[in-house]
Amino acid sequence: MASPGSAGASGLGFRGAGKQNVQMVGQSVGGGSHHVRRTSSGRSNNLSRDESEMGAVTDSEMGSDYLYTVQIPATPDNQVMGSSRDNIRGMDPVIAGKSEQQFVSSTIFTGGFKNQTRGHTLDKMMEGEGNHLQLAGARGPTCACDGCDGKAMRDERGEDMTPCDCHFKICRDCYIDALNGSGKCPGCKLEYTVADDPFSQNGSETDMRALPPPGDDSSRLERRLSLLKTKPGMIVSNGSSTDFDHARWLYQTKGTYGYGNAVWPGDQGHDGGGGNNPPNMGALPEFNDKVRRPLTRKVSISTAILSPYRLIVLIRMVVLALFLMWRVNHPNNDAIWLWGMSVVCEIWFAFSWILDQLPKLCPINRLTDLSVLKERFDTPSPENPSGRSDLPGIDIFVSTADPEKEPPLTTANTILSILASEYPLEKLACYLSDDGGALLSFEALAEAASFARIWIPFCRKHNIEPRNPETYFVLKGDPTKNKVRSDFVKDRRKVKREYDEFKVRVNGLPDSIRRRSDAYNAHEEIRAKRQQMESGSDPSEPLNIPKATWMADGTHWPGTWSQSGREHGRGDHAGIIQVMLAPPTAEPLMGSSDEENIIDTTDVDIRLPMLVYMSREKRPGYDHNKKAGAMNALVRTSAVMSNGPFILNLDCDHYIFNSLALREAMCFFMDKGGDRLAYVQFPQRFEGVDPNDRYANHNTVFFDVNMRALDGLQGPVYVGTGCVFRRIALYGFDPPRFRERSCCYSLCCGCCEPKKPKMKKTRSQKRASEVTGLTENITSDDDDDIEATMLPKRYGASAVFAASIPVAEFQGRPLADKGVLNSRPAGALTVPREPLDAETVAEAINVVSCFYEDKTEWGGRVGWIYGSVTEDVVTGFRMHNRGWRSIYCVTKRDAFRGTAPINLTDRLHQVLRWATGSVEIFFSRNNALLASSRLKFLQRIAYLNVGIYPFTSIFLLVYCFLPALSLYTGQFIVQNLNLSFLIYLLTITITLFALAVLEVKWSGISLEEWWRNEQFWVIGGTSAHLAAVFQGLLKVMAGVDISFTLTSKSAGEDEDDIYADLYIVKWSSLFIPPITIGLTNMVAIAVGISRTIYATNPEWSKLLGGVFFSLWVLLHLYPFFKGLMGKGGKTPTIVFVWAGLLSVIISLLWVYISPSNDSTAASGGFTFP
Repeated sequence: MASPGSAGASGLGFRGAGKQNVQMVGQSVGGGSHHVRRTSSGRSNNLSRDESEMGAVTDSEMGSDYLYTVQIPATPDNQVMGSSRDNIRGMDPVIAGKSEQQFVSSTIFTGGFKNQTRGHTLDKMMEGEGNHLQLAGARGPTCACDGCDGKAMRDERGEDMTPCDCHFKICRDCYIDALNGSGKCPGCKLEYTVADDPFSQNGSETDMRALPPPGDDSSRLERRLSLLKTKPGMIVSNGSSTDFDHARWLYQTKGTYGYGNAVWPGDQGHDGGGGNNPPNMGALPEFNDKVRRPLTRKVSISTAILSPYRLIVLIRMVVLALFLMWRVNHPNNDAIWLWGMSVVCEIWFAFSWILDQLPKLCPINRLTDLSVLKERFDTPSPENPSGRSDLPGIDIFVSTADPEKEPPLTTANTILSILASEYPLEKLACYLSDDGGALLSFEALAEAASFARIWIPFCRKHNIEPRNPETYFVLKGDPTKNKVRSDFVKDRRKVKREYDEFKVRVNGLPDSIRRRSDAYNAHEEIRAKRQQMESGSDPSEPLNIPKATWMADGTHWPGTWSQSGREHGRGDHAGIIQVMLAPPTAEPLMGSSDEENIIDTTDVDIRLPMLVYMSREKRPGYDHNKKAGAMNALVRTSAVMSNGPFILNLDCDHYIFNSLALREAMCFFMDKGGDRLAYVQFPQRFEGVDPNDRYANHNTVFFDVNMRALDGLQGPVYVGTGCVFRRIALYGFDPPRFRERSCCYSLCCGCCEPKKPKMKKTRSQKRASEVTGLTENITSDDDDDIEATMLPKRYGASAVFAASIPVAEFQGRPLADKGVLNSRPAGALTVPREPLDAETVAEAINVVSCFYEDKTEWGGRVGWIYGSVTEDVVTGFRMHNRGWRSIYCVTKRDAFRGTAPINLTDRLHQVLRWATGSVEIFFSRNNALLASSRLKFLQRIAYLNVGIYPFTSIFLLVYCFLPALSLYTGQFIVQNLNLSFLIYLLTITITLFALAVLEVKWSGISLEEWWRNEQFWVIGGTSAHLAAVFQGLLKVMAGVDISFTLTSKSAGEDEDDIYADLYIVKWSSLFIPPITIGLTNMVAIAVGISRTIYATNPEWSKLLGGVFFSLWVLLHLYPFFKGLMGKGGKTPTIVFVWAGLLSVIISLLWVYISPSNDSTAASGGFTFP
């Protein structure tokens, strides 16, 4: 038998085998009541409430009719699905494509494990009418056929699309009915005529038509296998060999390999060399030969800064070694326990400092040249005479999980900033993953898609920055600066009013959904009560009517209900996909000055990128793997629907602040050597942080010092958001070329390698051969073995997904040029993509089902890695471990901006989650000590430090108590404060500050930011890091699972005080260690002073030394205690309780251990190496 997620004998996993028809019914997808009437074509007309209550339509009457038929798997065996085009055979190809796209964008698809995939056509997605023409419920003419209230077919501009010369308005379903019936127009009664050429109405598309697929269409399976055959010696244009036979699969239809738009230029016209001009193109434009400028440049740090920096690092390392040797050789025999603890802590501090400092020795800066990118990819050339963009596609992922903690308005603004990016619209696709399956997120996204029709053209027309409307409209300063169009002020005023109304609608969605659901549920209860009375049942029997959540069109929401029900809970609901905005056309669509438009969009491209809502299926008994599982579901969904070779992931509260950020990333991927880049990481920048940055929320030391330094090694670590990935790097491929290092831990500098190292065949090439060359020299008798052992085990049993991999690999290559290896020819990505159809979306539902990842490598080697709360760091580590490189892109204008928790409790819990993940990494197979030889030595050190830094908290906690213990006991960590000790201490301190000053010079941060980071290092180290060590050990040793609550995102609604969260004090057990340290040192200072004052022979020098080091500890904890005071000195009562309790305990302890001789003076000391 075939197990879930595997391919069995009856379910091969390829198209054309084991087909099964499954209805996509126009009913309540959540199992609600039917309120529809069927036509002959299978379309559903809404019934009135009275008709439905009288039983006008029953389930049995509807069982034989189908609204839409699609071939999808009925079991986890992943059987194949056929084409949905059979229903519209005979339709005009132009109308067929546009009407199909209109149908998809107004249909919500659901399905999953042991559930049929259903496509429910929505009358509307939200309350009121949407502004965008693609949205269900948008304004527009209705069908002119008798008894039909469907929307007439329209094109992208909103103009009527009439298949007959009489201009009779007809909807898609009635048009199908007419074709399947008499074939005559219902208006003029004449037969429909079908155009022979699908591009005959648009001459501009004729020259860009993709070539027909090779092979025999009679057998899809045979054609599918023939496409994957490779031939030895395949050569690309630059002369480098490859294992991919692109000429065999490049022209395949979307039904074969998913969504990808690529064309291999022919031998004449488009290849840039010789040949005749293509027909209907006229003479080719003349181009001047220009010297190829690089897309990026590496800028080294000035040697006047870097050389002294490295020298001081070396000096400090030597001084630390000498100091530790001196400490070991000079014990304090009077307090050996105090001396022993201090020496152990100092050795660990020195070790951790070396781990942190060594990766900083090679910092670099990088610059991009966007003008060169535009010249190569967006400018007419011999290879691309039309001037269409030759840039690869980008799929953008936005993830949210709980609309109560992540406000929908914040998510909507993030989506709007993405849709307004300066990137070819036809190459852009945005996906929202709603892991909570909430109707609130769905309708908020629909509202955002509606408002985008106004906001996006406004941004393009007036070159608005930033393109997050919430941020833009609250910016201080003159909004008319650098604006030259005379209608800017008028347009801005109108758009601002529309945005205010948009915010009111989004903010009112929770109440609107609740009122609507209460009304429908009450009606259902009344109806059930009436049926109970009519059936003669006992009226006292309780009615089992579920409290459902209802969509705007009066049907059950298939996701999570407000009151969880069966198959409608947070961990138990079907998979949902809704295409909010269908893929745009390849040609610009200019607006008009129509009075119905909010602003004049003449000469403004009004197209919008593709926008998709996705909520993966969740069922009890299946591990959903939190955010990592949601991201992997997005990877598979996007591979089937758009298959962009690059992926940008953003948290819902991080928006695009620089509309050119995507182009900045493409400069690195498309430059020489860009094929070896796994990802481009952007720094995180935050808004809403208090001006003093009390808790180091900006984290500039990490993002501007550590990450910039790692860029000079193998690349920065992946930090979870603001990162552009190469898709095939997420698939577990190795880079196209690398050198195997035979030396231990990559310590070799290369001197022991041969002068001409032999490039080994990488596992990526082997895997590429397995994916694209599975059938080489294999007969059809071996098909079952191939499918059962290769594809399902790695990527799941979706043939569409597996076939999309080589397409993404090819499209992600740089252009062929001198010295560029593993390239693609210019003009290969200029062909328009095919319209999105229901078959593709149904396949996407299959790959987000809860069983799909069973017995596959998803989460293990493929996609985001499971098993850690810091899946981002582990995922980046796996890529570096396979030999990939990464780039740190710091732009002049911040690429992305987000929010950070400014509340002390939230901030500490955030740090706790990061530190717990680091402990998990240290005790897992992802420990840098176990990495392969492809990980460079200093990069290995950096990842080792990631796993070790939480353990420093143990030694830091002990060391923070040493000054107090010294003051209590009258002892010190050294026998005497001699000259040697003071010289070592002074040298270590001076070198520390010298390094800080130089880091400030080459990184651009301020000394205040550096000091804030030092303060929070002590605060976090004595609280969150310490708790993380114990939690991590419990999980590793005892198997205790660790769960973290989602960090709440601020909606920015408190205009009176945007820093109100800063002063909120929420008690946490993490406060106990820092409070104890602070009170202990304060009491110790008082004890030391009193003992010295009343001593017979006071030793003021030792008192000053002990008090100084205790104050040094308290100075680091100052932001913590200031946060406990809240606003206006409002300190929680529990803080005073703890303070009193600890004071009593410490006083009694001092009385107990205090020597009887009152003349003994207190002394002490404290230092950090």
